[in-house]
Amino acid sequence: MADRYLAFATGRIGARLVRRLGLPAPAPLQRHAAGQAVARGPVVLGHAGRPRAAKAVRTVLEACGAPVEEHAERPAALVFDATGVTATDQLAELRAFFQPRVRSLQPCGRVLVLGTPPGAAGTPGGAAAQRALDGFVRSVGKELRGGSTAHLLQIEPGAEEALESTVRFVLSARSAYVSGQSLRLAATGPVEVPADWDRPLAGRTALVTGAARGIGAEVARVLGRDGARVVCLDVPARSAELEELAARVGGSPLALDITARDAAPRVAAHLGAEADGGLDILVHNAGITRDRTLGRMDADRWDAVLAVNLTAVERLTEGLLPVLRGGGRIVATSSISGLAGNAGQTNYATSKAGLVGLVEALAPAVADRGITVNAVAPGFIETRMTAAVPPLVRQAGRRLNSLGQGGRPVDVAEAVAWFASPGTGAVTGQVLRVCGQALMGA
Repeated sequence: MADRYLAFATGRIGARLVRRLGLPAPAPLQRHAAGQAVARGPVVLGHAGRPRAAKAVRTVLEACGAPVEEHAERPAALVFDATGVTATDQLAELRAFFQPRVRSLQPCGRVLVLGTPPGAAGTPGGAAAQRALDGFVRSVGKELRGGSTAHLLQIEPGAEEALESTVRFVLSARSAYVSGQSLRLAATGPVEVPADWDRPLAGRTALVTGAARGIGAEVARVLGRDGARVVCLDVPARSAELEELAARVGGSPLALDITARDAAPRVAAHLGAEADGGLDILVHNAGITRDRTLGRMDADRWDAVLAVNLTAVERLTEGLLPVLRGGGRIVATSSISGLAGNAGQTNYATSKAGLVGLVEALAPAVADRGITVNAVAPGFIETRMTAAVPPLVRQAGRRLNSLGQGGRPVDVAEAVAWFASPGTGAVTGQVLRVCGQALMGA
């Protein structure tokens, strides 16, 4: 369903009225298009102390064709290397760098702060200073206007050369609906650099569950766009939609119920017949809702949601690990409901929180094979499901985030594709909220 308020607030007359009345003023977000540059204009770099990542970031920007200008009047991005901050008095450098520049950001600009995980800071003062960066970035994200976003990238010592994929993602339009989040790069050793950053998944096989419609269909499309051969899986009742999607993305359809006991061997058999037996990317997107308050929650509603959203994910992952190639990627779809809770969704929130636990436990267990395990946590995304909620609830979901609007399925898909990239091998065991910096659970 179209966001009529967004269309009104960005029109000539509506924009003036919105400003006069002090109403929410969301801005149209710029999303990725083929051939689009990573940064849409000059980037200004700053640092404090003895930075560890400034040289690597500059190299990445040069590879992206992004001009670095010290005195850009209308920068597309402001990047500050705070990895060298070892004491709280050095935090004054943040204000000194951003205060005179932040209001000159282009529409849909980017703020990126590079830091060190507090546990790796070495001293209590250093840990305090590094932890402070999280509060800074979250607050900046809520102050930015015009569709601009803010990110914190915590880089373990030794992981500086592994940041290209992540910097490309957070500075580009691919991260349009992600803001105020912290990401961590682990020192895992060298990561694979894609030969073609426009098709980083070329030669890889992906499986997407719940692919027939909504977010799943968009994930399949974006992975296909990035070069993957996609096996599109959904329930038999959606076979027609599944076949149409598979034909459109150049993949293959697989109709089955993931809660079936034989789901994993059937998927493995399909991979053997259609995709040379191996798997590189496993995307757990299938999910259902059966909402009721706890006092009205019957066992059938509870069991159905847990079976699809959590138990099937656990079983399918365990069954497919033997065919998941080294360097593989597992991405689960959680939800901000699983992180913050939501009235009327005890079953759904339980299942989505359980996925986070699965990701955190599985990531170190498969790290020796170069496999990463992560999750996306969508907020209010414009889908058939959200179009069916009551109008007032829908409007609240759209406005109660820093960007003042709902996201699109492509926003989640771009995050999944970034996790799936071979260049993102230093990111694992993490949950990325794709929610426009929703106020719920912030």
